[in-house]
Amino acid sequence: MEDEDLLRYSRQIMLPGLDLEGQERLLRSRALIVGLGGLGSPAALYLAAAGLGTLVLADFDRVELTNLQRQIIHTTGDVGRAKTDSARERIAALNPGTQVETVAERLSEDNLRALVRGVDVVLDGSDNFATRFAVNAACVAERRPLVSAAVIGMDGQLAVFRPDRDDSPCYRCVYADTGEEAQSCSETGVLGPLTGVLGSLQAVETVKVLTGLGEPLNGRLLVVDALTQTWRRLNLRRDPACPVCSAARTRVS
Repeated sequence: MEDEDLLRYSRQIMLPGLDLEGQERLLRSRALIVGLGGLGSPAALYLAAAGLGTLVLADFDRVELTNLQRQIIHTTGDVGRAKTDSARERIAALNPGTQVETVAERLSEDNLRALVRGVDVVLDGSDNFATRFAVNAACVAERRPLVSAAVIGMDGQLAVFRPDRDDSPCYRCVYADTGEEAQSCSETGVLGPLTGVLGSLQAVETVKVLTGLGEPLNGRLLVVDALTQTWRRLNLRRDPACPVCSAARTRVS
């Protein structure tokens, strides 16, 4: 680690349980962020600021004016640009030491598996169930930790799934695939700062997973009602009949 790195991350290195060894782990780590919207924006910025070595950013959308109320990695001047381009530029300005790889195309089963295989942890900031289920399936198949969050209206959820551990539930254990579409921000609205809170917490949990700091939300779901500022933490159970992780464990055994 260079002297400049020691100075840049000095306040973080001081944390008991993280220290120099944990910072070096972050600098060697790779994370995939799926979606550069209200959740992926703060998560990417805080992970870059924290010194995560490589961020792989996946989003095929372009910046729209309606995004700017919550997607803080983009600016007014970025309207019309690919989100991956504006995010890469912003991260480079914040911390040139963080390497950025971009995927500005729709994710398929094949390229998603390859992307997940090449990282240490995955952050899901997508806004639809189809993508969330696909990301979870890839993480289960490649046994990669998944930090998942969702926000709609004034409600938010956050969970950490550990397919790399045999006793952990996966996203599909908790959410049934009914074929229904997730509610969208354009239909129900969303409070911008709440996406910032949940995206920032995704970054926190990612740092904890990568460094061993504290106690991550492994197999637990954090539920936030911002209207009443009520926070609940629920323990999740693995579904022995889960069509995703149970099948994967059967193949491994």
